Amino acid sequence: MQRLYCASVLLISLASGQANALDPQVSAPGKHFEQREGENLFKAICQGCHMAQGQGAQGAGAYPALANNPRLSADAYPVFMVAQGQGGMPAFKGLLDDEQIAAVVTYIRTHNGNAFNEPVNMATVKALTGR
Repeated sequence: MQRLYCASVLLISLASGQANALDPQVSAPGKHFEQREGENLFKAICQGCHMAQGQGAQGAGAYPALANNPRLSADAYPVFMVAQGQGGMPAFKGLLDDEQIAAVVTYIRTHNGNAFNEPVNMATVKALTGR
């Protein structure tokens, strides 16, 4: 139920074109998110399900914690999850360009207790998005 709610909130926000800086803002022609910085992308897209500090959530659905998450040590795993999605995680490849994917994954890997300070490798992003 919580996954459905999260997806519904995202779709409603996308459709309504709300102007709040933290809302998911998409450009009209390509329907891509307009935010370019990792923190702004995280706030607009990720924190709705994974929470503001990346602590994740449990309830009707389960949203894994991004904070202190050893699975983020290699950039390929979070890049794949953001780009392709899996299970309840939607794919954002059609809504984010490669630079945005790299920015948000780099942000996630360097904040909320994660200390994987290497920026995401663009070759990894391009390989996993096929662009």
